[in-house]
Amino acid sequence: KSYLFNKADSLTLRDYDGQVAEAMAMVRALNRMTKAGMPESVRIA
Repeated sequence: KSYLFNKADSLTLRDYDGQVAEAMAMVRALNRMTKAGMPESVRIA
């Protein structure tokens, strides 16, 4: 588990649309952290 999900294991908003938006924000943040930690490969001739 990442720190983000350890901090908030459940959705905090009560309405469905808010929960969907909150989940998508978590996914975007997790993807951004994953992408930042991946090495960039460069093809050499």
